[in-house]
Amino acid sequence: MKSTSRFLMLVCLFSFLSCKNSRPEKEIKKEDNELLSNDFEYTNELIAETSPYLLQHAHNPVNWKPWSDKAFTLAKEKNSLILLSIGYSTCHWCHVMEEESFEDIEVAQMMNDNFISIKVDREERPDVDIVYQTALELVQESGGWPLNAILLPNGKPVYLGTYHDKETWKSIISKFSLEYKNNPEKMEEYAKLLTSGIQDVYSGSVGSNEAFTDTNTIHEGISKWSKQWDSDWGGDVGGQKFINPSKLNFLLNYAFLSKDMKAKDHLRKTLDAILLGGIHDHLGGGFFRYSTDGQWKIPHFEKMLYDNAQILSLYAKAYRAFKDPKYLKALETTLNFIERDMKGDQGGYISALDADTNGVEGAFYVWEEEELRFQLGDDFDLFSRFYSIQKEEEWENGKYILVKRSADKEFSNAHSISESELMEYSEKWKEILLKARQTRVEPKKDDKIITSWNAILIDGFIEAYKATSKETYLTKARSTFQFLLNHNYKNEQLVHSYKEGSKQKEVFLEDYAFMAKTALNLYESTFELDYLELAKKFNNTALEKFSDESGFFSFNEKNELIAKIISTADGVLPSANAIMAHNLLKLGHLDYNQQFLNSSRKMISSMITSIVEEVQNYGQWGSLMLTETYPYFEIVVVGPNARKISVELNTYFIPNALIVGSEVPNESPLFQGRFLNNETYIYICQNRTCKLPVQTIEEALVQLSELGSYGWTQKRGLLPF
Repeated sequence: MKSTSRFLMLVCLFSFLSCKNSRPEKEIKKEDNELLSNDFEYTNELIAETSPYLLQHAHNPVNWKPWSDKAFTLAKEKNSLILLSIGYSTCHWCHVMEEESFEDIEVAQMMNDNFISIKVDREERPDVDIVYQTALELVQESGGWPLNAILLPNGKPVYLGTYHDKETWKSIISKFSLEYKNNPEKMEEYAKLLTSGIQDVYSGSVGSNEAFTDTNTIHEGISKWSKQWDSDWGGDVGGQKFINPSKLNFLLNYAFLSKDMKAKDHLRKTLDAILLGGIHDHLGGGFFRYSTDGQWKIPHFEKMLYDNAQILSLYAKAYRAFKDPKYLKALETTLNFIERDMKGDQGGYISALDADTNGVEGAFYVWEEEELRFQLGDDFDLFSRFYSIQKEEEWENGKYILVKRSADKEFSNAHSISESELMEYSEKWKEILLKARQTRVEPKKDDKIITSWNAILIDGFIEAYKATSKETYLTKARSTFQFLLNHNYKNEQLVHSYKEGSKQKEVFLEDYAFMAKTALNLYESTFELDYLELAKKFNNTALEKFSDESGFFSFNEKNELIAKIISTADGVLPSANAIMAHNLLKLGHLDYNQQFLNSSRKMISSMITSIVEEVQNYGQWGSLMLTETYPYFEIVVVGPNARKISVELNTYFIPNALIVGSEVPNESPLFQGRFLNNETYIYICQNRTCKLPVQTIEEALVQLSELGSYGWTQKRGLLPF
């Protein structure tokens, strides 16, 4: 208690310091920069990097350095504070702060005189980002980007914040540089306490093993979460809304297994509201990162690969579950967007599209009424009602975001027009406005090919293939996976990101975990053993590189940062630890590997308290816990028509099931003794015990129902929602 109080007092002290005014410093001189360029007045060490974000700052007058041992050694030699700034290329407020402060000569002089300044692309170094985001959340209870931190030469933080305007930023750096000269011991004491707090966060992220009880555990978690559900607009109540596919995937699985109508209704309300809102790009397809309001209307306009990849999977699963045509359309338009706007020149998929165009957020996507009238002519009146182009819906400065306020069927009925006619109009409008939009300056792209994000996209392609049986989607999955093997995998070692000329060697748990999961999904869809062998290889490498004595896995291989990171909660990506538990579960069932099954079960049991208290933040773990509290099935299809039957079987939504097959005899434990008389059979198994084989999908669904797959009825083979 004493140390906590002292920590809070120090927080108050340094917060106070950061708010005072500062006096101007002397002007910067061009000679202060070590590196010069013939084409720019200033050039710093970031010019040698390949990250688009770092290159954006390569001609700031600030003497930026990349994150490196060299930079920290220099700080120690000079006994200088480090100014760490973390962001990413499509971050709107990162651009604003650069323009206001980092391109300003006076501010740059202050930074160069008093700090070793380091720039980090959070997408290249998520480990660095997560450590200092944790510190920021301890101090301010929220995080964000740009993250700006002042560190001691040993990397321990003494100040953390996000965006600051120029005058505030000058005040902060002036006061902290002065404080370090006058009271270094006090700063070191504060840094020690804050670093200890970071370490406590991660040491406490893994709970003790708890015994599995029954479905009441999951029901309790859902009950607590449901108090936050927005009954009007879907999602959770709040001033901003993120789609968060991990928790919606969990809710879909839960609703099917539990027959919880309230959960199903909330899920569908959320999925439908997202499609109607401005967070959905109605013209170009795909989804923006989040909405800045509670109605999914006003987006933050950047488009991230990881969001769209996960949302693709989400709507593909939702279509399998509910057979709603609008979910199929969402799947198709998202795929079209990704292929058109995010595919790299060499293959692989880039990381992001900027929110800004020429410094104006959303300029590429929004419309003025006059422009719409000119483009659409006589159609404007109907269009304006369909997409809410009314004065009360105006965003700002006469600009409109395309938003629907009713589903197509409701709109058709209200305006005496058939749905087919409305669809024709909609496609016509889309063609006209997309053509007009393409004449605008397009947002900049971050063309890094990030391993984990591309692996998640491959899973999206596979889910689209399962939902539609279209081989083109499986072909995309195969080719993207091969691209990653060719470019992001050298000497049997993955790297986190690829860009031509990049020297990055860092790799993280998420890369191996997601690649192993993706390889397993490819194996399940193709029956090709090479994918299974790669899944095992990636999984084994993860076990070797990242295993921790806690039974979980560390974020990075080297513990060179100020705290060891064992992250269990979902973030913008599903928890990599949960993905590892998922992979161990599947491999355990495939190979009858009891050690893997025990490890997975132990990890899940350690998360029970977190799942009950905050399942919305642990959606991937929630889905895993469903495998322990509801029946889990091994569905094995063997024989000459196994692939055809497997493809059709995958069009059904069957949670809590591993579906694998083989057209030829296979020595894997799950297949031994299954091949009979050159016929095709389906085996429904639980815990290595199978029902008598059947030859039709209808018979298999009946067996699933008899074994307690609560999502199925014997009469219809469909969820009774």
